[in-house]
Amino acid sequence: MNNTEEVWTEYHKQLLGFISSKVSNRQMAKDILHEVFIKIHTKIHTLDDITKLKSWVYQITRNTVIDFYRTNKSIKEIPDWVDKPFEISSDEAVQEELSLCLGFLIGKLPDKYKQAIQLSEMENKTQQELAQSENISLSGAKSRVQRGRKILKDMLLECCQLEINKHNRIVEVQIRDEENCELIKNGK
Repeated sequence: MNNTEEVWTEYHKQLLGFISSKVSNRQMAKDILHEVFIKIHTKIHTLDDITKLKSWVYQITRNTVIDFYRTNKSIKEIPDWVDKPFEISSDEAVQEELSLCLGFLIGKLPDKYKQAIQLSEMENKTQQELAQSENISLSGAKSRVQRGRKILKDMLLECCQLEINKHNRIVEVQIRDEENCELIKNGK
């Protein structure tokens, strides 16, 4: 994988999920993703060891999100993790992988559930705000969020490889091959 198009194909959905977990506005997350790929495109020739591509891409993504918070003066509250020195624990790595997996799967949800999950879970809108924006009842909004979560959970369990330790904690997450994921193939 030595060109930007291949990196985009492999990682853009996962990275958008990760960025969306750090930035509540979906359009800002997409803008940051585009910045990430501009950086990847202009610097990919500097990557000496292709086996380190994934960590290199994640590092660029994290740094771009941090730059976003540091340069965007309109954001009133900057998350604590922005000013901490960069260290990633194994728990944080698992959380990032899980965020990437969830971001990918959210993109595969049917539109009405995808919208409900994005607004309620990623943009922190209340279910009342979701109901108003979608022009549905509050109980309808609650139902969409619950159903979206259920579909997302089923997709996660089928489409992502989860390794769970003896303490019932997720210690590793990997997206399985999309072609082998029946829920994605069937459009559920």
